[in-house]
Amino acid sequence: MSEYTLLDTSTEHGLTMRIFQSGDEFSIRVDSEDSELMNNEFHYSEDALAELACEPIRHRKNAHVLVGGLGMGFTLASTLKHTNADATVSVSELMAAVVRWNQLYLGKGAGYPMKDKRARIINQDVGKVMREHKDTFDAIMLDVDNGPNGYTRDSNDSLYGLAGLTNAHEALKSGGVLTVWSAAPDIEFTQRMMKVGFEVEQKLVKSHPEQTHGARHTIWIGTRY
Repeated sequence: MSEYTLLDTSTEHGLTMRIFQSGDEFSIRVDSEDSELMNNEFHYSEDALAELACEPIRHRKNAHVLVGGLGMGFTLASTLKHTNADATVSVSELMAAVVRWNQLYLGKGAGYPMKDKRARIINQDVGKVMREHKDTFDAIMLDVDNGPNGYTRDSNDSLYGLAGLTNAHEALKSGGVLTVWSAAPDIEFTQRMMKVGFEVEQKLVKSHPEQTHGARHTIWIGTRY
């Protein structure tokens, strides 16, 4: 880590996160310097998460889209790219530090998506947002933790379990789309999505457009009919 500079440290909701910089590269790590949660050089699958959610509902007027997890801003930027001018894009980000770091350090890399008039940031757990908004969203994107098998917060189990998926299903309008990002496949998660009523498709996506080998990230696409 000697080539990296520590920019800031934050402890929220029982989790300690640190943001590092090396030139134009930024890395957010959790609890220890070896546990990287996100890196701005690898966001291709986050871009795809938004595109896969937005394309099926792009024809809808005044679409309302929910992004679960601000991350480094790339999912939001891709969502804005793939929605119309009359859309509303709500981003639910529980960690205030992540919002602050996007404002201070990360905005340029993603094209300053938080400045778009269609975007609004909600400093709240995405599970709570979904529970409180039934039949509201045309699309929902979940990029929280490292997916269903994430390690940063135990409460993420409730987001990716049957109760959380039921909340997501009920928060969508008819024909709405849920996309879920994960660092790895999970057959049990696919089965849970189907059990709550989603029609499910699963894709393996590169983390970088020029990637020729190595692990792929998983994106589930669930449609509510």
